[in-house]
Amino acid sequence: MKIRPSVCFILLGLLLVLLFAADLLLGSVSLAAGEVVRVLTGHSSDPQATALVTHFRLPKAVSAIVVGAALSASGLQMQTLFRNPLAGPYVLGISSGASLGVSLFLLGAPLLGISFASEALRNVGIVGSAWIGGALILLVIMAVSARLKDIMAILILGMMFGSAASAVVQILQYLSTDSALKSFVIWTMGSLGGVSLAQLGLMSGIVLAGLILSVYLIKPLNLLLLGENYARTMGLNVRITRLLLFVSTTLLAGTVTAFCGPIGFIGIAVPHVARMLTGNADHRILMPASILLGSVTMLLCDIIAQLPGREMVLPVNTVTALLGIPIVVLVIVRNRKIF
Repeated sequence: MKIRPSVCFILLGLLLVLLFAADLLLGSVSLAAGEVVRVLTGHSSDPQATALVTHFRLPKAVSAIVVGAALSASGLQMQTLFRNPLAGPYVLGISSGASLGVSLFLLGAPLLGISFASEALRNVGIVGSAWIGGALILLVIMAVSARLKDIMAILILGMMFGSAASAVVQILQYLSTDSALKSFVIWTMGSLGGVSLAQLGLMSGIVLAGLILSVYLIKPLNLLLLGENYARTMGLNVRITRLLLFVSTTLLAGTVTAFCGPIGFIGIAVPHVARMLTGNADHRILMPASILLGSVTMLLCDIIAQLPGREMVLPVNTVTALLGIPIVVLVIVRNRKIF
């Protein structure tokens, strides 16, 4: 189903507003819509409702918007760069590198007899180790890509580095204690609810920088659609463009992974849905459509994960997988030319 780009943007904008409001209103604890409005306008006299909305629901809803936009934009970039419809934001091994950093922090430190006195220090350590791990993998990929012209060779090397990092993670899991292993497994499930207001500001700022870089790269991405050789004849410096795309992907996917854990399938599935809706391969349309649709999708996943009216909350990764896998299967079965 193809929709005119202008109509598509209007519909996605409306959906974004509606789902954002629904994410604030719905949850395991029932709150009246009027009470939520009073909290947001600063006129609530209920301290529990104020704490619930301002310290949990609002940061979580904003995190969903930021995460969805970041993963979708980075996924679109990687699919275009590698000319592979199944490429995603973690194709360079960023997720595996982040997992390695967190595993060294959560699983390796207890093996050395190191413990963390405060929960705040532990949270900062998780975020920092994840970002460092993802960034180190990127630096290795960038060093290798400076010597290689074949983009598929870089893709394979990224997968190999990711597999090596995953192997080290498995060794640490085997050697770790039960409590440390439980903390690491919870992190791998992904969560939007663990981002505080202070962390949200930092995460949003870094993601915004990555999105600005993504918008700057729209014209080079359109040239890459026709192949690297054609892009070179049009005067594009392919190596510099690759480098900027790698940096943008790390800022987007690496930061999201650090703060929220590895969240799968959004980066792979959403760009395909954006192509289907707009019927367009022009990144001037695809990039904003993917960003908007990614935010809408993450808000929907967060609402489903909360199981409104129930006391339990599902890991957001399980919901994104259940929504994303059918789309990926559809893409493979239809076997259409994506580009």
